[in-house]
Amino acid sequence: MTYQLPQLRYAYNALEPYIDEATMTIHHTKHHQGYIDNLNKALKDTEHEGKSISDIIKNLGSLPESIRTAVRNNGGGHFNHSIYWETMGPGAGGKPNGRLADQIDKAFGSFEAFQEAFEEAGKTQFGSGWAWLVIDGDKLAVAKTPNQDNPLTEGKFPLLGADVWEHAYYLKYQNRRPEYLKNFWHVVSWDEVHKRFEQHYTKG
Repeated sequence: MTYQLPQLRYAYNALEPYIDEATMTIHHTKHHQGYIDNLNKALKDTEHEGKSISDIIKNLGSLPESIRTAVRNNGGGHFNHSIYWETMGPGAGGKPNGRLADQIDKAFGSFEAFQEAFEEAGKTQFGSGWAWLVIDGDKLAVAKTPNQDNPLTEGKFPLLGADVWEHAYYLKYQNRRPEYLKNFWHVVSWDEVHKRFEQHYTKG
């Protein structure tokens, strides 16, 4: 079984004006598809072909050294982007509610303090990478990872990720990454983030 590009549940122009149609189209059909193509190529005819991408990311050390870097980069790209698309949507934004909101307040003091910490992680990630809201043990935390690395490799469960590679924002925002991160909140689907939160504890 090979990995396939996930279908978006919204149109490429649905996140306007915060994320533009051209960026969404190129990002999904070219960048994400490229990660999938290279991942399938790296895993072809190995015992790891067909495993869930989360299991592969969690167990990178079990991969043959000859393909480990390719899988780390491209498998991470596939996994990270799948979360990114899933937790964004049109008519989104606002604030979380329920148990997720309570845990954000407990961990950060307030939703606004969480937003500030998340944006700071994205702004200060040198070069390419990601800012994350994660479950770390029994609490929520903000994290950042370089390139296509993922919190799963550190035993943390990612709930929400903002892509801060330049290809995620440069057509619209050029070098204004902080502005992109500020506008990211308008497209976050807290319903989807909450689903990931509840699914993690259900599985646990």
